[in-house]
Amino acid sequence: MTNSVTSDAVTVKVTLRHSNNHGSIEDYARNAVSGLSKFYAGALNCHVILDHQKNDHDQNKLAEITVHVPQHDFVARESAPTYEQAIENCIDVLERQLKKLKEKQRNI
Repeated sequence: MTNSVTSDAVTVKVTLRHSNNHGSIEDYARNAVSGLSKFYAGALNCHVILDHQKNDHDQNKLAEITVHVPQHDFVARESAPTYEQAIENCIDVLERQLKKLKEKQRNI
């Protein structure tokens, strides 16, 4: 199941694998990803994939977030006991990547 929402400068597409109808998780993912716009001023296209892994009982929630900015793509994949923790871990990774890109562009 895939849903896409556009707000201001961020387009967020959320895909749920092996499950459906997690509205609160989708809203949480959209809000978390929309916060990335403060780290990069350009237009952001984001794709959030949430998956449930059957083979791991402790870290069985997987989040993968792909952020597309002009001329760059950033990907973060994290697993955790809950979708919220996995999303937060991905956001931390993407924040570092976007800050690094912004710093490189400033120094050029």
